[in-house]
Amino acid sequence: MNSTSTTVLTGGAGILGSRMSERLLTEGHTLAIIDRNPDLLKETVDRLGSLGTLKGYQADVTSPSEVQSIRERIEAELGQVDVLINAAAGKSENFFEPFETFPLSDWNEVMNINVNSAMVCSQVFGKPMADRGNGSIINILSIYGIVAPDQRIYEGSEYLGRAINTPAIYSASKAALWGLTKYLSSYWGAQNVRVNAVTPGGVFSGQNDTFVERYSARVPLGRMAQPNEIADAVAFLASDRATYISGQNLIVDGGLTVW
Repeated sequence: MNSTSTTVLTGGAGILGSRMSERLLTEGHTLAIIDRNPDLLKETVDRLGSLGTLKGYQADVTSPSEVQSIRERIEAELGQVDVLINAAAGKSENFFEPFETFPLSDWNEVMNINVNSAMVCSQVFGKPMADRGNGSIINILSIYGIVAPDQRIYEGSEYLGRAINTPAIYSASKAALWGLTKYLSSYWGAQNVRVNAVTPGGVFSGQNDTFVERYSARVPLGRMAQPNEIADAVAFLASDRATYISGQNLIVDGGLTVW
């Protein structure tokens, strides 16, 4: 897409989403960010609005009717949507519960946010792209949708003072999103809609030293990722520099998956 593209980014006020927003604005995208958290949404728009054309929209991206309504507003205010980036993701109340006792209700909740939202948004925004014969969809995965987590990393690991792990639902939902990516790249390929994925490795965002050291030891480059390094990969796939790339997963993991 060229520098005048109108781009929709779900989860655009999150840790990675806000950095993606910043990067896309500096490349000239007209940007609509969708997030369910009104306070984070306002903070992101206020902080980044001076970089370019940016509007925030609060919505539940698992709801077809809400997403359809938001699409109509975006088209009326910013024009037709050329790029969709599905970055919305979520946790549940019992997200770090062991697999043996992980509640099915929490499983369904996370699957709804991580996978169903991408399906709904791809339906609502992707069909007009296919009808026009041009567009790009980018799904944000996780390294643990590609490989299993090394459970040894989590012994004594914390995030903002809380013990952490990578639950099975996270791996399963992100693996499902990779399957959807491949399917849609074939389904809409003849209509010139490119569908790709970006898979971040571990991104530093407040983990304790134990986690950082153990995770970094598993990475050939010897460190965790910075949010801007993931944002750069997304911006590349959203640009005209990637017009012959579809059905691919750009893994930004410092080399972790070579081992």
